[in-house]
Amino acid sequence: MSLEPRTYVLFLFLSHGVASLSANSSQGLHPSLQKMAEEVIDGNYLNAFLDLIQFQSSHPWTADLPHAVLAYLNARNAAFTAPSLQAAVEQHLQQRLYRPQQLREDLRGADAQQFRTAMQCVWEDKKDRWELEGIVVDLGAIRRQALQSPGVNRSLLLIALERCFQELSALECVEVLGALLRGSPGSFLQPGLPARLPPGLRQDAFRNLSAVFRDLYDQTSARTQGALYSWMAGELRASSSATDGATSWVSAENLWILGRYMVHLPLEEITKISPVEMGLFISYDNATKQLDTVYDITPELAQAFLERIGSSGFDMRNASTVHRQGLGAYALRPVPGPLLSHRLGLLVCFHGDLELLDAALARVLLHQMIKCSRLRGFQARVQKLKADLLGIATENQTLNETLGSLSDAVVGLTPSQLEALSPEAVHGAISTLSQVSGWAKSQVLILSAKYLAHEKVLSFHSVSQMGVLLAGVGAQALSGMDPRALAQVLRSAGSLHVSSLSPAQQQGILSKVAGAGAGAPAVAEVPGALFEEVSLFDLRRELGLNSTVLKEKALRRGQALFLYELLSQTSRPAELLSAGQLVKGMACSHIDALSADSFLALSQYFENNLALLSPYQVNCLAWKAWEVSRSFMQPFLLAALPARYLASVPASRCVPLLIGLGRIRLEALVLDPHKRTLVLRKVQQCLNSSIADEYTVDILGNLLCHVPAAVIQHGVSPRAWATALHGLRACPDLSPEQGAAVRLRLLEQHGPPQNWTAETTKDLGPFLVLFSGDELSSVATKFPDILQQTASKMVGILPPKEFLWAVFESVRNSSERGPGTDPSPGCHGVEAPSSDDIFRLAEANACWAPRDLRCLGEATFLRSVERLGAVRGFLQPQLTALKEKAIQVWDTPSSWRERHIVALGRIALALNESELQQLDLSSIDTVASLGQQSGWTPGQARSILRGFLEDSGYRIQDLKSFHLVGLGTTLCAMNVTEISLIKISEFRVVVARIGTLLCSTPVLAEFKRKAEVVFGDPTKWSSSVLQELGTIAAGLTKEELRVLGQDLMPYFQPSAIRCLPAEIFRELSARQIAALGPENAAAVTPAQRRQLRAPQLQSLQRALDGARTRPSLDAPPSASPSQTPSSHSPPGASAARALWLGCPLLVLAPTLPR
Repeated sequence: MSLEPRTYVLFLFLSHGVASLSANSSQGLHPSLQKMAEEVIDGNYLNAFLDLIQFQSSHPWTADLPHAVLAYLNARNAAFTAPSLQAAVEQHLQQRLYRPQQLREDLRGADAQQFRTAMQCVWEDKKDRWELEGIVVDLGAIRRQALQSPGVNRSLLLIALERCFQELSALECVEVLGALLRGSPGSFLQPGLPARLPPGLRQDAFRNLSAVFRDLYDQTSARTQGALYSWMAGELRASSSATDGATSWVSAENLWILGRYMVHLPLEEITKISPVEMGLFISYDNATKQLDTVYDITPELAQAFLERIGSSGFDMRNASTVHRQGLGAYALRPVPGPLLSHRLGLLVCFHGDLELLDAALARVLLHQMIKCSRLRGFQARVQKLKADLLGIATENQTLNETLGSLSDAVVGLTPSQLEALSPEAVHGAISTLSQVSGWAKSQVLILSAKYLAHEKVLSFHSVSQMGVLLAGVGAQALSGMDPRALAQVLRSAGSLHVSSLSPAQQQGILSKVAGAGAGAPAVAEVPGALFEEVSLFDLRRELGLNSTVLKEKALRRGQALFLYELLSQTSRPAELLSAGQLVKGMACSHIDALSADSFLALSQYFENNLALLSPYQVNCLAWKAWEVSRSFMQPFLLAALPARYLASVPASRCVPLLIGLGRIRLEALVLDPHKRTLVLRKVQQCLNSSIADEYTVDILGNLLCHVPAAVIQHGVSPRAWATALHGLRACPDLSPEQGAAVRLRLLEQHGPPQNWTAETTKDLGPFLVLFSGDELSSVATKFPDILQQTASKMVGILPPKEFLWAVFESVRNSSERGPGTDPSPGCHGVEAPSSDDIFRLAEANACWAPRDLRCLGEATFLRSVERLGAVRGFLQPQLTALKEKAIQVWDTPSSWRERHIVALGRIALALNESELQQLDLSSIDTVASLGQQSGWTPGQARSILRGFLEDSGYRIQDLKSFHLVGLGTTLCAMNVTEISLIKISEFRVVVARIGTLLCSTPVLAEFKRKAEVVFGDPTKWSSSVLQELGTIAAGLTKEELRVLGQDLMPYFQPSAIRCLPAEIFRELSARQIAALGPENAAAVTPAQRRQLRAPQLQSLQRALDGARTRPSLDAPPSASPSQTPSSHSPPGASAARALWLGCPLLVLAPTLPR
């Protein structure tokens, strides 16, 4: 890697011309340069650089200046040689890099001009580029990178709060604070910050700083928000003309300054706001934008604001004229009703007085309520308001007449209401319906069918109009589109919706690609995300692919392996790696073939694209780096080598090691738990089992999620705890021991939950899952809304049962349910769930007893079935109860249509084999929806397969590629004879999809035999073919496995390794096992491991540890790296990187993979 051009400016300045010094040449040296030289003599290189920046900003650069400075140093008996100066500067700046606390001390000791220069570099966003003797210094780039370093940023923020308002103007200091806070994590804004601000800020500085706090609202904790509000309110109150308690200090202007902090106004303060001031505020052009962002407003506060707006003279019921009384020039100014509702922002979500609304204004309000989905909580209340407005909006008119004017409230229409719509009405309203979010799958099916009933033909025009409703078009219909129309769709904006279709639907489209006749789209025309579904077979036939075409394409690893190998014959690595995800296909042989210069030149690219690389690729890169520049290895690459390499890093290099490892997801790179334990042992050694301050937390980064429970409980100092807790919030998988330690610390800090405030409860939201049911009961009682909002944010995870029970109780206690009216036996007096309950509970619906679910009202079931079908925590008795309710409401399964089956979700798992055989499974899309559920028994899967074949009339040999994809896991229910009947021409284009299935060994073996017809003899398979096959490769015989080359072993998918029977896996040689690579070695199951002999186990351990398969490069333990800088650097670049810290922030954190 070549040296950065923006490097080592001070060194260049002071060392240029060392050989030609003259004792008299120091005469006439500018005072600023004399001062700089004195700082060098004293070892204050940071201050010297600040002096250099200040001098350069006002004086021209001349070639004699370096000679004059060095002569001055010589005259002061402080002669420097180039190497000695380099070493001194490097050591000084590395200390600041790895101990940013010292930066604060340096700036504390800087004189006023040096401090001002440092702060100016923070706030001015300088675009200056210097050229000093051919060396370019880009101050703008330096500033940007400096502000991305948490440790440096923290030091600058603290010293700015300490000195800035004494040395610079208030406006300048606000600019500095704004730049630092905007470039920092939310944890920098702590409740104590306002107390460090000077009282009585000038009005312009106060407004600018308030704007910074408004911008950072979402990044701050509830407690900090409260502290910032108190500070802002105090400043505004002090400058207010209101003197008595009856008059509010909250003027129109003050409301605007508060911005989102207006939601922290006490209720009693809102009720005192002058109607005149509220009227002025609502008339501001930016009031709407402000009210559109009050996402965390509560119903009570919203109602209070609406009441004050109403009292200001705005008639919110009048759709033609709005009178504002007592506003002087504003009085009686006509304002259209729609404009008024638009001005209400998110307050419209809590509109009252519905009995006085007419249909026209109800429709206007519904249109404005589209934004209500942004509210944090209270969505059940919003849905009820929308339903009420929907009723008003359709009074005296049919749904057919009003459909296009109901906005996103149409998602509240029941399936029966949608079924009653005419095709003409749906066609006329398609511009609205196609853009609405939140449709249930069954609703999409109904509306798509209605629209196409009017259109008759699936054309480019009709598809481009459908938007989100395209998901309701069947795979069969998509496969029947005219190829020319399909080509137009793929080139148009309509392709954006193709990526959200099911795999079967996508395959229906792809069945028209590549050789499907005249006008068919080529493979190269397949857009972005859909390209991932293109088969390896079709890629191998395509001639028009190049790195430019592939730039915006998503690639499977098998595709990338083939394409990289193909294109590497005509293109250089740098060109190939510029093509988006093609790096996924860079094999170890390609990495080994890179020259040292090429590898170093590309190292930054590998860092920045770490997420695209497999653990095996990272291991190959690590060994290449060991060959090329072992003294300057990136920490994440060091972690990919055998654990002894990391263990040998000296204590003096701990900080850069922790910084590097903290920027990656360790669990994604080091898959073996034993090796990860060794890595974390080194981390603990570096920490000395303690986290002393917030700077240590900054350094740890993502490593914080791996800190042992003992360190969390006893090793995190009180000073570091707040910052550490902020970081722990982002940890996806804390161990039970870590969670218990966090809980104990929280109890020590805040006391039991019954003593918590609303602010504390909000801030500890992600940690509520750590507490017991008894502890959470008080939270459920005191703050049910906060608890439910916390639960609603837990998307993609299944919270603990005790947490769900607390949410369940909080909803039940606030519910207005009454005794059920269901006449079914056993339902008398049962308080059946309401649709509002079910909406609010989400995953906590898993707490309903089967009896409660059996007693659901029919209307409630119809409104809630898809929401209940998405609950992952239901057990078999609950699913059975819901299935019985479905039969009660919809009649026997033989009468169910596709929309009924799709709506069931996981409830369908309760259907027995006989009931499954009654279903109409003639549509492959219906079968595909069933296949999305996991947990089918072999008998159920066989019933689904048989039902599809019987109802559709297809024989197995008639199945198309999209049928095979739609059958999904049901394919595993085929027997060997049936699999043999599948057409090769259809099988070969969906191999990758079938390779994701976890079928039995005989089934995989039969699929493997079909793969041989497509790809030839297994002994000749390439890495891309092996990767493409996925689990199908687990169907290889012992004999076939034995003859596979060891260079192919890393290209098995981990799922294929897991699927290999233990008695077959043990046939691999020790060399083959050693070549598996870290990812595949980690996939070896305990059953497979038990079958291995001692040499094989040793090889497995080598693979897990990341040992090189070429022993000559697997260096002995003593060959440890002497340094671990934060980015790849050739020898000598370390100091250069330290110096180009340049601009006063000077201690730039390294550029690391994100």
